[in-house]
Amino acid sequence: MKQNHLIDIRRYISTLLTKQWRHIRTKLRLIILFGLSLVIIAGCQSSSQISNSKVIKLTFWHGVNPPPNRDVVNKLIDKFNQTHPDIFVESLYVGQQDQQMPKILAAVVGNAPPDLLWYNPTIGGQLVELNALIPLDEMLAKSPVKSEIDPALFESMTYQGKIWSVPFATNNVGIFYRPSLFQAAGIQELPKIWSEFREVAKKLTRDLDGDGRIDQHGMFLPLGKGEFTVFTWLPFLWSGGGELVPENINTAAGVQLENNQGAIAALEFWRNLINDGSVQLSGPERGYETDAFVAGKVAMQITGPWTLGEMQSQGIDFGVFPIPMDKRPATSIGGENLYLFKTNPQRQQAAFTFAEYTLSQEFQTELALGTGYLPINLKARENPKYIEFTQKQPAVKVFLQQAQYGRSRPIFPGYNRVSENIGRAIESVILGKTTPSQALKASQQRLDLIFQS
Repeated sequence: MKQNHLIDIRRYISTLLTKQWRHIRTKLRLIILFGLSLVIIAGCQSSSQISNSKVIKLTFWHGVNPPPNRDVVNKLIDKFNQTHPDIFVESLYVGQQDQQMPKILAAVVGNAPPDLLWYNPTIGGQLVELNALIPLDEMLAKSPVKSEIDPALFESMTYQGKIWSVPFATNNVGIFYRPSLFQAAGIQELPKIWSEFREVAKKLTRDLDGDGRIDQHGMFLPLGKGEFTVFTWLPFLWSGGGELVPENINTAAGVQLENNQGAIAALEFWRNLINDGSVQLSGPERGYETDAFVAGKVAMQITGPWTLGEMQSQGIDFGVFPIPMDKRPATSIGGENLYLFKTNPQRQQAAFTFAEYTLSQEFQTELALGTGYLPINLKARENPKYIEFTQKQPAVKVFLQQAQYGRSRPIFPGYNRVSENIGRAIESVILGKTTPSQALKASQQRLDLIFQS
């Protein structure tokens, strides 16, 4: 018995030592990886050093994706560096936007922000509240490029009466459709209003092989409560006559979801499409995927010009028409803005010089031709190169024409909480768990608790 007991003790000690060694090895690996990362970063920094000490070096954080689009942006930045010998902009890819947020906030709190940041406009209010940004009103007022910016984009640049960012690139959402499927269903005219769209979606929902099961749905809708769902649903709220906040109120606490007739109408419209059997839902939080549309399993999908390259590469027939309207035309404006952080007057002026370059006709034309983004510069849209591009791809014209009805998401602090609760309401209605009025009331109650406390 004693011998067995000793054997058990030895096994226990051996197991314990093994576990400790594994723990130590894990720590060592992390230390080594951290050390290597510091070496790599140091190497990158040293390689980007400019010998002339008079050159102002700026850091530009972004999440431009996919990589081919990133290559286009980096080439344009290289061109700026070559033509501005006194300024050097270092382009740093810091991950996708959900990955960027912790880095941005840590940099701001640690008083080590980048000079320039590429991010969607919804972050604007939060950065203003953190006192991290410089207002751009005075510098932009003196710049001739201000008059070339699409007027519809100023809403995304402005918070509490001041301009805090400039647009870098823009897009909006429309309805992509398969003309061959429309023709096969006998549909000759594109729908313009909600009732027409509902009927077209029904006709496009078909049992193609007669086995009693639907093989092709009329419409693809996003399932989930994430930002993509909210982004693609908001045009229906606005088209239904709704607003997120009353006029002249620009705070998250002012959001009105309960008894919002436009929001109720938009949710009822989506739910009616589902009740008709016309909809294929996406996987959870995967409403941006286009596989079903490309495969011909759905005939219509809400998306934007960022998918044009994919559609062309797939070699399928496709077209685009504007978001159908109820009371008024509307679409959601997407894209990213450029933010300038507080540093010192010399660096801030250099950062604005770069911002002016990104706003220019030259930059915007090349960016649009290379990525599919819509130019934010009005002169770029009239550039012969870009006009030729739009003639080859008629879908671009739809997004350009629809841009005049574009609306931006709010940029006040707390928008992320608002979006989350709108998403929860959309998801519960889509899944048939509650009515639009009940879902919006529940979301309003949660928001009231959040912002009143």
